[in-house]
Amino acid sequence: MGDLVSNAVRIHDLTVAYRGHPAVHHVSGDFDTGTLTAVVGPNGAGKSTLLGALGGAVRDYEGRIEHDPTLRVAYLPQASALDRSFPIRVDEVVAMGLWSRIGSFEGLRYDERRRIDDALAAVGLTGFAHRWLSELSAGQAQRVLFARVMVQDAGLILLDEPFNAIDARTTADLLTILHRWKLEARTVIAVLHDLTQVREHFEQVLLLARERVAWGPTAEVLKAENLFKARQMAEAWDDSAPRCVVPS
Repeated sequence: MGDLVSNAVRIHDLTVAYRGHPAVHHVSGDFDTGTLTAVVGPNGAGKSTLLGALGGAVRDYEGRIEHDPTLRVAYLPQASALDRSFPIRVDEVVAMGLWSRIGSFEGLRYDERRRIDDALAAVGLTGFAHRWLSELSAGQAQRVLFARVMVQDAGLILLDEPFNAIDARTTADLLTILHRWKLEARTVIAVLHDLTQVREHFEQVLLLARERVAWGPTAEVLKAENLFKARQMAEAWDDSAPRCVVPS
C-alpha cells in the first residue's frame, strides 16, 4: 500500500453478494485523497452496498478494501435508518461520534462538550443541544447527523444519500460543509441521485450498475453514453441467474 498517500481508499475486485447474487460485482479502483466523489447509478445498482462495505457495515465480501489503518472513517447511513421518535437529545446524538474514544456520554470532558457545541454551531443549530431529536424537522435532524460526523474528525467520510428529502436551504448549507472538508484534505464519498448536484459540486464520479461502468472526472463519467450503458446493464441483471462464482 505504498502509494495510498494519494489514494485514500483502494478497492480490488470487490464483490458483495446476497444469497449468491451480486449487489456489487468485481469492482476495482481508487478514491483519491482530499476529493469529493459521488457514487451514482440506477436503483438497485449496489451504491449503498458499496458504501456499507467501505464503512464496515457490510463485512461479508470478496476482494480487498485497502486504506491506511490509522485513517478514521465516518459513515452516515440513509436518513431512513434514524429513528427520530427515540427519546434522545441532540447533544447525545452528536456525542455518539466521540464514543470510540470516550466510551460513554457521561465521561465527556469540557473540551469534548465544546467540540459538540462547535459542531452544532457549524451546522446552524446553536442552542439546540438539549432539544429532543423528535422535535426536529427532517432537515434539522440531518444537520445533527452532520455534526456527529464532524466531531469524529475523520479523514474518510462516507455519506449515503445525505440530501434526500431535505429542504433546499439545508442542502446548500451541508454542501458548503462538504467543500470545507475538501479544503481540509478529507476524502468524501457520497451516494447521490441528483446529477445536477453532482455536476456542480463533485469532481469525481463512480458510475455503478453493480459493476463499474465508468470512474473518473465528473464531466467524462456523466456522458450520455455512459448513463445509457448503466441503465442497460441494470435492466439486464437477472436475480434468478445462477450463483456468482469467482474463478480460482
